[in-house]
Amino acid sequence: MLRAAVQRRWASTVPGQSKEAWLYLDSIFPIQLAAWDLRHYVGILRQEYLLGGVLSKLSTVQKHGFEVVDVEPRMKDGGVFVRFSYTGHPEVETAEILNEIEANIREQVDKTGGFQTWSGLRSGNAWIVQGKPWKEDMNRYASLIVKATFDGPDVSEQQLYELFRPYGRIKDISPPVVVPAGTPRSALITYQHLRSASIARNVIYGLEAAPKPAASTTTSIRTSYQKPIQAHAVRDWVSGHPKITLPILIFLLGSLTYTIFDPIRSVMIEGKMLDWFDYQQYGIYKWLRANTVDRLSVPQSAGLHSPVADVWKERSVALESLKNYLNDVPSSIAFMHGPQGSGKTTMVQGILAEMNRSVLVIDCRELQKATSDNQLVNGLAHQTGYWPIFTLFNSMGNLFDLASVGLIGQKAGLTSSLTDQLDQVLSVVSVGLKRVAAAHRADQKHKAELKERLEAKTQQDVRIRERLINGTWHDGRLDCVAGNGIMCELGVGDEPFDDVLDSTYLGALEAGPPEKAKKELSQEDLDNLKALPIVVIRNYTTKVGSTKDELLKALAEWSASLVENQIAHVLVLSDNRENSKRLSQSLPSKPLYTIGLSDADASSALSFMKHKLAGAGIDVDFTPKQTEYVQRLGGRTSDLESLIHKVRSGQTVEAAVDEIISQGVSELRKNAFGDDVEDVKGLPWSKEQIWTIIKQLSQKPEISYYNLLTDFPFKGDETALRNMEHAEIITINTKNGRPASVKPGKPVLRWVFERLVQDPQFEAHQELHYNEKAIAKAESTISSCEQELRLLGDILLVAEPRHWYDWLLGRPNACNERARFLAQKMIKAERKVEQLDRRNEALKKSLTTL
Repeated sequence: MLRAAVQRRWASTVPGQSKEAWLYLDSIFPIQLAAWDLRHYVGILRQEYLLGGVLSKLSTVQKHGFEVVDVEPRMKDGGVFVRFSYTGHPEVETAEILNEIEANIREQVDKTGGFQTWSGLRSGNAWIVQGKPWKEDMNRYASLIVKATFDGPDVSEQQLYELFRPYGRIKDISPPVVVPAGTPRSALITYQHLRSASIARNVIYGLEAAPKPAASTTTSIRTSYQKPIQAHAVRDWVSGHPKITLPILIFLLGSLTYTIFDPIRSVMIEGKMLDWFDYQQYGIYKWLRANTVDRLSVPQSAGLHSPVADVWKERSVALESLKNYLNDVPSSIAFMHGPQGSGKTTMVQGILAEMNRSVLVIDCRELQKATSDNQLVNGLAHQTGYWPIFTLFNSMGNLFDLASVGLIGQKAGLTSSLTDQLDQVLSVVSVGLKRVAAAHRADQKHKAELKERLEAKTQQDVRIRERLINGTWHDGRLDCVAGNGIMCELGVGDEPFDDVLDSTYLGALEAGPPEKAKKELSQEDLDNLKALPIVVIRNYTTKVGSTKDELLKALAEWSASLVENQIAHVLVLSDNRENSKRLSQSLPSKPLYTIGLSDADASSALSFMKHKLAGAGIDVDFTPKQTEYVQRLGGRTSDLESLIHKVRSGQTVEAAVDEIISQGVSELRKNAFGDDVEDVKGLPWSKEQIWTIIKQLSQKPEISYYNLLTDFPFKGDETALRNMEHAEIITINTKNGRPASVKPGKPVLRWVFERLVQDPQFEAHQELHYNEKAIAKAESTISSCEQELRLLGDILLVAEPRHWYDWLLGRPNACNERARFLAQKMIKAERKVEQLDRRNEALKKSLTTL
């Protein structure tokens, strides 16, 4: 509308001899820096007002018939193009007339206070457009650098300075660079202020300038903005400086992980332990289940998993020790050891269910099944609630490291070792455990305050009720309307005075605060202990192999840090006492809180059986024969549970025990001797070693540890015995801190060994193998003795120096004595070979007759 009014004015007032030119007014609108710059909306809202002010200011200019023809806002660059007409004179050059008009405009505008701008802080200025206005609306925003492209010969640096300097201070002029043929050359003019660059871009575009002061040709200059930093320049610099950019990139990625993802992971760990993501723990679900499914379902009996009271006497000490540990400040790691199937997990689950505390369970057996480091870390993260996890990046980091070696000659460090990854996960888990403890403390504090307020209100209600009954209640609010004079001042009427505050009550008040403070202090300590989470590490053992030692070491060090900082109680469950050494190394200043579990005696096992069967509705009165069969299983919980299940299924005690022993024979034959040649190669012991153990333990309940090591087939090899213990085939008992005896891994194995030895074909096969190895050992002894005897014979040929009186005195000869000893050793070995060979012949005949 404003532009139309200007055009109508021009059509009615401008004479035919007039000329037209362009004027550029700067700083009327805000200069838009980018698409996200919202200041230009202010200019849009005030556009009519600002353009009206421009017309008002320019209406006072009368020089050379100045008349405004059109006004076009240049919102992006913050200016306004004004097309005007003026009257030319033949005697005066056009440039001189335009300069006079420009000076007159500035003079008239300054008299009236300058142009009105969008901010009102700075007055714009008027500039005669030297070239031709290019009013494009592309996303090319103002910049300090103006690019001058030459359509013709290059303009000298001096000429550029003289053309661009009037619009503001120039910081630098970059001369044209070499470009491909056919591409126009250009120079870069860097201004100190953005306003100056905006003016130059709009005023000089399309200017015809002489390349040099005395040149006859002209060059058209096209101006545009140049971004201070171009995308390809950044890319080129980054690719050209990998030794600088790669460490910075790694640092930024690590910072992103610590600042963003680690807090999220700690919250996810807290949510897992507080059951935020378990819908079954929500009240609405429990209410719906209690009123729908549970009403229709048949209540389950106690079954096999009900607690046994006063039945298992051997568990009472361990149970009390575990409770004492969990009810005290964590100062050490609790290590509970016992053979597999001794009921460690069941006992711990029962106690934790009673205590109702947050528990984090880590199962090492499941983690040790992982076939790669990434699977191991993923498994640990899943068990602890650590999320999100990006193990894929560690695999990709190997490729980046290979590439960085080729670029900078060294690894970029993007990959992390398994130990570093485990430590990172466990450190975040520690933070999550702290958050869990803090959440429990806050919840307990809120409940305590609520309970205290409720008790105070109850006591106040009781006190008021008693005073109402005694007639001593006085409402102070009645004092405002009770009357005047002394009655109003005293605030009392005819009511009797309260006798509640007697000496006893006063004494209670005086004695109350210390006792209450002491009680609150002890209660606060108890609440803090209950707020601590419990970390349970199950199946902590090294029997799987040394490839997962990093996991056990990381868990040991993490457990030590938890108890040292009193973050949580740590309970480690293991099948072998030897596994405590790694935990002791991680906590050298304090001893472990050791809790041992053993098999029950015969009477406890029978009581356990009767209690479980009675809970299932089966009343069994064991006969002496059945009692004998039950005693074959010993006191191992897993075997007793299996027997109970079979009896409940309808089997007799004798048949059930016999089936358990038969199943044990099959498992032992597979695990101890292997199914094929490949399995035998993977066994950490030899066939003759395991057969020696089985044969001797089938004849007596235990054998001497060091007696085994003195003779074939062990001959000092303790590694095989340790591997058998880890495989739970045997148990090594200690005495005074040293190994003393070897027993079956569990009581039922005593009968498994006996049945395996009583298999004539299997026994004959193993005896043949054992005898062959023993014969080879004896023949090796004979061969070594023969070689030494030959050497002694050579020495005697040289004539060992002897005196004539040695024969009279009966002094022995060293070579003869050594030869006599070797001969006796050879005779003993030869007799053993003959004996074993005859035994093998008999065994081979027995195999043919079976």
